[in-house]
Amino acid sequence: LRPTSGRACSPKAMSEHTAVTVTWRGLWDETASVIGDRQHARWMCEIASSTDPEEFLAGLDQTPMTRMVSHLDAMVARYQTGEPLQYVLGSWSFRRLDLNVDKRVLIPRPETELVAEVAISLALAFNDERTLVDLGTGSGAIGLACADELPLDGTTVWLTDASSDALDVARANLAGVGRAARNVRVALGNWFAALPDDLEADVIVSNPPYVAVGSVDLETNVGEWEPKDALFAGADGLNDYRVIIPGAIDYLRPDGWLVLEIGYDQGSAVSALFEQQGYRKIEVRQDLAKLDRIVFAKRPA
Repeated sequence: LRPTSGRACSPKAMSEHTAVTVTWRGLWDETASVIGDRQHARWMCEIASSTDPEEFLAGLDQTPMTRMVSHLDAMVARYQTGEPLQYVLGSWSFRRLDLNVDKRVLIPRPETELVAEVAISLALAFNDERTLVDLGTGSGAIGLACADELPLDGTTVWLTDASSDALDVARANLAGVGRAARNVRVALGNWFAALPDDLEADVIVSNPPYVAVGSVDLETNVGEWEPKDALFAGADGLNDYRVIIPGAIDYLRPDGWLVLEIGYDQGSAVSALFEQQGYRKIEVRQDLAKLDRIVFAKRPA
C-alpha cells in the first residue's frame, strides 16, 4: 500500500458522513471496536487495503485511500447484518488454496479439507495416471485442492455441478492452482449426467447435500445465508447418497474408490448404503472433533 495524502473516513465516521484523517492502525482499532472481533477486523482491513498479512502490518501507519475505507465500511455493514465473514471477505482458505466464495456456493470448511486429504491419498496410489471426479464441486474446493496437490503429469480432475452459478465460482478459482489448471475439466449437470458416458475414474469424491429438512442441528446463520440446494437432502438427509452410491459404480474403475463427506450422525446409514451395493473395504473416518465425517469404499468387484 502506497502512502496517500488526503482525507479518509473510519467506518463509524463514514456512516455519519464525517471526514477524518486516519491510519490503518486506527481503522483496525475502530473496526474491532465496532464488530467486537479483532481478528475479523484485521482480515477485513487486509482485504480493503489489497495487501497480504505482512504488507498490512508493515503499513499500519500509512493513510488509506478513501475508496479503501469505503470498501471497509461496506464490509462492516454487511458483517453487522449477520452475513458470514467468508462471504463478506469474498475469499477463504482451503488447504493450500485461497478460494473465491460468495452466496452462490457453500463456505469451505476444515472438515472438508480432510475429505480432500483422503481423496488425494487414494489417488496417489495410482502411480502413472489418475482420474478424479469432484461431484457437486461448488466453489471447486475439493477438486482444485486435489489438482493442486496431485502430480502435474498424468492427472485429470473433473469438477461437476448442477448449478451454473456454482461452476462460475469454480472457474474463477481455477487460476489459483496455476499450471495444474490444465488438468481440470469443468462440466455442468446433475451428478453423473455431467460426465462423459465412457469416463472411468480412479476416485470419485463428493460433499453432497446431507442435512435433513427441518433439522434442528443446522445453525441458523447457515440456513439463512448458504445455498439451500447445497444443504438439504430430503427428510433424512440421505437422498443424494441414494443416487451417488449406486451411480458411481458405472463410472469407477474396478479398483476405484468413492469418497463421501457425511453428517456427524450418518456413518452407519451411509455405510449401509455402500453395503447394499456391494462396495468393498468400507471405512468411516472421523474429523478432528472425533465425529464421523467421511465414508469411503472400493467399487464392487
